[in-house]
Amino acid sequence: MVVAGASLGGLRAAEQLRSAGWTEEIVVVGDELHMPYNRPPLSKEVLAGKAPFESLAFRPRACAADVVWRLGTAVVSADLGARVVTLDDGGQLAFDGLVVATGMRPRRLRCPGPEGPGSGRCTVRTLADAEGLRAELTRPGARVVVVGAGFIGCEVAATARGLGVAEVTVVDPEPLPMLRPLGELLASALLERHRARGVRFALGQSVAGFEGEDRVSGVVLSDGTVLPADVVVEAVGSIANTEWLDGNGLDLSDGVLCDEQLRAEGLPHVVAVGDVARFPNARYDGVPRRVEHWSIPGDTAKHAARTLVAGLLGTPVETPPFAPLPSFWSDQYEYRLQSFGAPALGTADARVLDGDPAGDLLVGYHVQDRLVGVVALGGPAAAGAARYRARLMASPAGAA
Repeated sequence: MVVAGASLGGLRAAEQLRSAGWTEEIVVVGDELHMPYNRPPLSKEVLAGKAPFESLAFRPRACAADVVWRLGTAVVSADLGARVVTLDDGGQLAFDGLVVATGMRPRRLRCPGPEGPGSGRCTVRTLADAEGLRAELTRPGARVVVVGAGFIGCEVAATARGLGVAEVTVVDPEPLPMLRPLGELLASALLERHRARGVRFALGQSVAGFEGEDRVSGVVLSDGTVLPADVVVEAVGSIANTEWLDGNGLDLSDGVLCDEQLRAEGLPHVVAVGDVARFPNARYDGVPRRVEHWSIPGDTAKHAARTLVAGLLGTPVETPPFAPLPSFWSDQYEYRLQSFGAPALGTADARVLDGDPAGDLLVGYHVQDRLVGVVALGGPAAAGAARYRARLMASPAGAA
C-alpha cells in the first residue's frame, strides 16, 4: 500500500489498513519533515506560545509500528493504471492499493503588492506557518489585518488580542463572520463577542491590493479604504492538493470525487480520506461534499481502509454506505463553539434550543423540519450539544 499524505488522515489510514487485515508493506509519503501532528491548536495554543510541538505529535498505534515513513518527500504524479507514483526526488513506488490523503493547502490572495517570504503576508496550515506568524504577532506595536472571517481567521484574531496586539482588523466580503457555516443567529453573537474584545471588522469588503515595497504596510480594500498593516494573515480558504493525480480521468474539481464507499471514481484500488475526499453522506443526501472537520480523517480512514482491502482481496464490500456524523469545535477567547452534524445544510432554519444570544447559546439547524445539526456557544450550552448527538446519530439517513 502507498498512502500519499502524512498528516492525520495518512496516519489513521495506515493504522486502519492494518486493522482491516492488510499484512503486506505500507509506505506513507509526506512532504513535511514532521510525523503527523494535531493541526487545530496551530491557530490557538501554538500561536499563543502555550503548546510545544511535542504536545501536538500523534503517537502511531502499535498495529502500525512496522509502517514505513517517507517524510520530507512529496508525491508529484501518479499513473493509476500502471499502479505507480512518482516522488519529487525522481523515485517511484509501485502499489497494489493507493490511499489519497494529501489534504489541503491555504488559498492565497492574488493582489498587487509585496509577496513571498519576509513580506508580512502569512497563512496558518503547518507548524512552520504558526511559528512564523507568532514571531510576527509578537513584534512590538504590530498592526494586524486578518483577511477572512471564517474559523481560522476568527481564531487568529482572538489569539492576537490575547497576545496583546492592540490593532486587529478582520476583513471579509460577507456581512457577518462565519455566516455560511453557522447562519445569521450565531454569526451575529460571535461578532459582538469579538467587538467586545476590541477586534475591528471591515465586513462587506474584499482586498484590492497591498501597499508597500518589499513588505506590506497597508491593505487596500475594495472601497478604496487603506488599513495600516504590519502583518496580514490570509485565511481565505483552502485548495485541494490533487494536481499530482492529473491525467488519470478523475473528477478533481473540488478534491477527489468518491463514491459512497470512498473509492475514487469507483476504482477498487484507490480511495481518498480526510478533507481531500469529496463524498456523498448517506446521512443527509446524495450530494458529494468535502468536509474539513477534525473528525473526518479518522472516520474516512476507517471506512476507506475496509473498502480498499476488500477490493484488493476480491471480497464483497459489506459495509453500508459511508454516513458519518461530522463534529468540530473552535475556541475563541473563553468561548467554545461545539458542533455536531451538518449545520451548514440548515442555516435557513436555525432555531434557539437553549440559552440566548447574549449568553450561552445552543442552536439547532433543520432541513424540512428535521434536525440536521446543533452548535453550542459557551459553557453549559456546549454540554447541551453533546446531549443532542445521540438524536442526530439516530436520525434516519437520507431523510433530508
